[in-house]
Amino acid sequence: MNRRNFLKSIVKVAAVTAIATKLPKTIFAQNSKSISSPDLVGVRNGTPVEMFRKGIDAFGGIQTFIKPGQKVVIKPNISFDSGPEHGANTNPELIGEIVHQAKSAGASEVLVFDHTLNEWKSSYKNSGIQQAVQEAGGKILRANDKNLYETLQRPQAKKLRECALFKPLLTADVFINVPILKNHGGAKMSCAIKNLMGIVWDRRIFHRNDLNQSIAEVLLYKKPTLNVIDAYRVMLANGPRGVSVNDTTLKKYLIISPDIVAADTAALGVIGYNLNDVPYINIAQNLGFGTSDLSKLNIARILA
Repeated sequence: MNRRNFLKSIVKVAAVTAIATKLPKTIFAQNSKSISSPDLVGVRNGTPVEMFRKGIDAFGGIQTFIKPGQKVVIKPNISFDSGPEHGANTNPELIGEIVHQAKSAGASEVLVFDHTLNEWKSSYKNSGIQQAVQEAGGKILRANDKNLYETLQRPQAKKLRECALFKPLLTADVFINVPILKNHGGAKMSCAIKNLMGIVWDRRIFHRNDLNQSIAEVLLYKKPTLNVIDAYRVMLANGPRGVSVNDTTLKKYLIISPDIVAADTAALGVIGYNLNDVPYINIAQNLGFGTSDLSKLNIARILA
């Protein structure tokens, strides 16, 4: 390669990098005009409930995704025995609102679960999610027994060729993934794709078989219908558990999209990371599960 072509290649790479790093930071920069069929919605400056109501309305309401009689399974992050102020688990008020709306849309049942890292009863209770689910008319399921999981194979996977998934999820008509955005010591960022580790029985296989590749390959087993990212209180350090409330900051953002890759890409700008910081996003894109090029999407930006 001559010097001229070499310089051109550098400029091209720099431009691609600028897109990857700049676009997520502009998702919430301004309100957008009404978009009838958005691919992604970003809402800011409201309570979790207010932001979800406005965000889901931009898609035409929850009935766009849930039809009467359907079985709905919701997967928050409930891994830790801590309250909402620590930013380790999904906001309980947000989960309660999603359950309520799913029931109002005519869902036959609304089930909520997570395979927790801390003791499940304490995590469910002290996160506030168990109470929120029950008050909204949903049912919370324990996921701490290996017999509740079914082993599946995906020969096309490079690393995660066998995986045991939570059985009730496998029969769901609608799967709503509701992670909290936070720092993660191993994967850099915990968000929508990373949240799917909680649908699997044995997390150790991820760490034994290339963490980023395995995180992305969970999508070969079960892809969410909708992703709702809780970025109201964001943990910026010492994730995923956090040490104190000082590890968190109020961002007051919510991201909603059926495209899990786009949702995680948009979240990068909220937490202050670049696309290259979180390899599993590009891996998931290469597997065909969405796009990180947000310039190709119809994005609705809403001030709650």
